[in-house]
Amino acid sequence: MGYINSIETMGLVDGPGIRFVVFMQGCCLRCLYCHNPETWKLKSGLQMTPTELVEKAKRYKPYFEDNGGITFSGGEPLLQPEFLIETMKLCKKNHIHICLDTAGVGTNKDAEVLKYTDLVILDIKGTNQKEYKKITKHSIDKVEKFITLCNKMNKKMWVRQVIIPGINDNKESIFELKEYIKKIKNVEKIELIPYHTYGEEKYKKLGLKYPLTGFLAMDESKLNELKKILED
Repeated sequence: MGYINSIETMGLVDGPGIRFVVFMQGCCLRCLYCHNPETWKLKSGLQMTPTELVEKAKRYKPYFEDNGGITFSGGEPLLQPEFLIETMKLCKKNHIHICLDTAGVGTNKDAEVLKYTDLVILDIKGTNQKEYKKITKHSIDKVEKFITLCNKMNKKMWVRQVIIPGINDNKESIFELKEYIKKIKNVEKIELIPYHTYGEEKYKKLGLKYPLTGFLAMDESKLNELKKILED
């Protein structure tokens, strides 16, 4: 049985093609910019079996066909490895492309999960211990091990980083990101994601203090300048 926060049936930004996106419950990180605090608690949300989830996904196969597929996101999907593995096995039997959208903070079953994963979308929180801990409140060590594992298993990768005004929206941070990505094999796409304030209202409703109160959304023109540095 898995714990699901929500499902998006026609996702267009969470992997190639049209995606059936499963936002799973559970996350141990507490990122400054998190806009889904409702996913933190693991045993919450909708409970589904692997069969129930895949049967639901199959109804959308005429839309995503061979160009899209299913994306497991969160929260952190790696925190529900048994459910993830069984669901992925069923997806493979039904010829459904599998994308794993993750921060790389999982369990000792990451290798088995990756065995069934066609594409990893890795959310890079920080490129060094100090920056990573400032943003997530955790150590970077698990992510480093996850990247090593992905390299060993030759997994196709997309990498992303959220750009926050006043924290990592500068040339130095982008140069560091560029260097950091060099150690990751099979990177097919790099994305800079603009910080937005959509999550602030959720924090209020949940009675939580929003970490970035007063921060403005990322300026698109400045983001485009940083993208050029990354592409050069």
